[in-house]
Amino acid sequence: MMNKLKSDYISWILLIGLVMLFLEISFFNKGIIFSLLVASGMIYFGRKMMPKTFGTLLFWAGLIFFAASILGMITFRFFLLAILIHFIIQFSQSKRHPEKIIPVIKVNEKPSQGDKTIIKRKPVLENIFFGQQRTPERVYEWNDINIQAGIGDTIIDLSYTVLPKGETVIVIRNMIGNVQVLVPYDLEVSVNHSSLAGSATIFDHKEEKIFNQNLHIQTPEYDNQEQKVKIFTSFIVGELEVKRV
Repeated sequence: MMNKLKSDYISWILLIGLVMLFLEISFFNKGIIFSLLVASGMIYFGRKMMPKTFGTLLFWAGLIFFAASILGMITFRFFLLAILIHFIIQFSQSKRHPEKIIPVIKVNEKPSQGDKTIIKRKPVLENIFFGQQRTPERVYEWNDINIQAGIGDTIIDLSYTVLPKGETVIVIRNMIGNVQVLVPYDLEVSVNHSSLAGSATIFDHKEEKIFNQNLHIQTPEYDNQEQKVKIFTSFIVGELEVKRV
């Protein structure tokens, strides 16, 4: 019952937030999209020109401008208030109905064939809002990647892992930053890339300027091979590079 109420609460908050965002963009703060695009451009081009002084200043100015634009939105303040109210309600309920911890005694019994076990696996990469992350620079166990990133770069090196048979999936949604995927020579690849602004280099194919564009590129033998990698990327501003190692 409580899980259903919590789910309904979150659904209503998201619905009200989307309506408020639409009203704010349409009537009360029409320039917010332009402000965010300008700030994103400053951050992107500032990163490209770093570590030069002008590039560093442009990057941080864009970051401050972007944060100020977000903080000034009525919708953002509404979500902050909703989160605060949610934590207050959770704290109040935990005081009235404290969680009971019951020890579980394990008995060494052989599970029947009908028993099914759920396995939780550690992801290779995590969702981050700011900063750079990459796959380990050593041998690591592979799990399909599905992450969201805010501002920063992501590097995925497939040469340090053993991919399973079949189709391996990599999904990356990025606000601002660059993504580099390093692929072994004997692996077939399909790339589906969507970006509002930026560039892409996928093996020998180069797109120097991308503006609100979608690219779908794959190697010739992709459909015929059993072991292959499918890459989905979605950027607001950033550069994608997929190359052989």
